[in-house]
Order: sequence, then structure tokens, then C-alpha cells
Amino acid sequence: MPFLAADIGGTHARVALMRASHGGAGGIETLAYRVFACAEFSTLQELLQAFLDTEVQAPVKHCVLACAGQIVGNEVVNDNLAWPIYLTQLRHTLGLDEVAVLNDFEALAYALDGPLADGGRHLCGPDTHASGLTLVIGPGTGLGAAAHVPGPAGGVVLTTEAGQMDFAPNSVREREILAHIAPNGGYVAFEHVVSGPGLLTIYATLCALHGKTPKLATPEAVTTAAVACSDAQAVEAVEILCASLGSFVGNLAMIFMATGGVYLAGGFLSSIFELLKRSAFEERFLHGRSARALLSHVPVWVTEHGHHGVQGAAQWYLRHGMSKAARHAVAGGVGA
Repeated sequence: MPFLAADIGGTHARVALMRASHGGAGGIETLAYRVFACAEFSTLQELLQAFLDTEVQAPVKHCVLACAGQIVGNEVVNDNLAWPIYLTQLRHTLGLDEVAVLNDFEALAYALDGPLADGGRHLCGPDTHASGLTLVIGPGTGLGAAAHVPGPAGGVVLTTEAGQMDFAPNSVREREILAHIAPNGGYVAFEHVVSGPGLLTIYATLCALHGKTPKLATPEAVTTAAVACSDAQAVEAVEILCASLGSFVGNLAMIFMATGGVYLAGGFLSSIFELLKRSAFEERFLHGRSARALLSHVPVWVTEHGHHGVQGAAQWYLRHGMSKAARHAVAGGVGA
């Protein structure tokens, strides 16, 4: 039977109608696919209903959601989502039998079994696909990360909230930025710096440090100006983001011993790929001394997020089945 698979981020929602392919062996057939801007809808129910109204002819009773954040009781909790998501309410409103949820980067890690692992642009390290644990990391509205551990039946995926780790400045300029963001000290998450909104924060802070009024109001405007070299603070902001991302990715690669490589996902990085390649990302990724011996053998690619999130969510659904994934599911009105 066809089922809904959706990848819900802080800015965009990608929704598909999918089913297992007739050929079996874990294959998936996409029957319909659309991308929505989350800000154009007041709730997730309204967004999914818009997809159902235009793309679906017969009733659909099963849904799997890949969402930024984690499940706490009946709610998906994340500061970067456009609206709160209450799973029982969603199930009742759309007339679904079951709703299953997994983290959005957990879904991307499941997609490593498919085309996600083949379509990236090489950034640094060996230009080969090695065996071993693989990371998928992405700065977007937030900063997500998950690990894929190879093994029987597709291996195991470990989800994380690594973007919430404390930001650690590396350069004098980064220390100045951190002091400006948190003048009285305190917790500053990595994703408050290494993300789309974080890029805007860096840019505005650099303008303040130079005594200038910010001219750019969106992350997209900052990256566009940086690519065109039309704004000195935008250029420096992108350089700082790329360098900080290198430190973050290198930290995770050491923690997880990611010998299988790292995939940096998202259109945000793809749009600044040449700047990223020329930046201090690689040097900061490699860290120093004994860490360099390990990290120099870890390949890093940049890949488009695209439809991979819904593909990974569908792979997870077919592999586990909703009834077996009790900790992720809301069935019969009870949050698990």
C-alpha cells in the first residue's frame, strides 16, 4: 500500500507518496513528490493536507516523518521547526492509522544505502569510498548529524544532537564573535554559529565590530554577496563559518572514528562549494598532531539534501515497519 514519507526541516518540507517496488529487495517507488515552504502553512497538518489534496487519489493510512529534533512524549521538540508538531493530533486530523517519526539526519543516514553516497562532490581527503562508519552532517536552519554503522541488513544508524554541543572558538576573531554573541558568557551552541541563521549572526557581528550597519538581511543574501565578493563582511562571515564547520566535522569524525567518510548535506553548502573548498575547512578538519594521521584518511564529500531525506525515511519504514518501531510511533492515539 502507498504511504506518505515527509522530510520536515526548519525551512522546507519535502513530501512524497511512496510504496515498496514490485521488484522487492527493499526497492522504493516514488508516486508523487513536492517541496513546500514551511512558512506558507500554519501547521504541519495543513501542509500535508495540501499534498494529499493535489497529489493523492486514494486514502492513505500510514505516514513516516523525518523531522528536525527529537520525540518527547507526543511532541517533536526542536526550536528550528516552523510550528510545534503534536503527533496524536496529526494522526486524528489526517485520518491516519499510524504516524512514525525519526530524526531528519537519521533518515539521511539511512539514505546512504542509496544514491546519496554516489552523488557528492569531493571536498577533501582521499577521493575513494572506504569501508567503515560514515557520518552525514548538515548546516541548514539548524545543524544536524547522524552516523551509519555498517553491518548485516543495512547496518545501524545512530542519531545525535551534536549541533547543540558548545561552540569552541579557534581563532582570535572567533573569540571576538563569541564574546559579542554572549558578552556575559554562558552556553552558545555550535548551530548558533554553524548554520544558515548562524551565518547571518556572524555577518551582523562582524558589521558591529567594524562599526558598520548590516546591509544584508538573509543567509542567502550573505552567501550571494560572498560569492560575488561584493561585501567584505559577507566574505569574512562565510570564511569563519567554513572554518568552524571544519572543526565541528573533525571533532565528530574523531569521536565516531568515521573511516567510511563524511557527507556534508544540503543546498546551503552546495551554493558556496568553491568558497568552502578554498577555505580553512580542511586545515581545521584535520586538527593537528596525532589526530591528523587519522583524519587525513577520512574522505569528505558535499551532497545535495534533495529528496534523500524522504528516501531514507521510506527505507527506514520498509526496514522496520511501523508496528515494530514502537518507540517512534503514534498508533491508536497513544504516544510511544
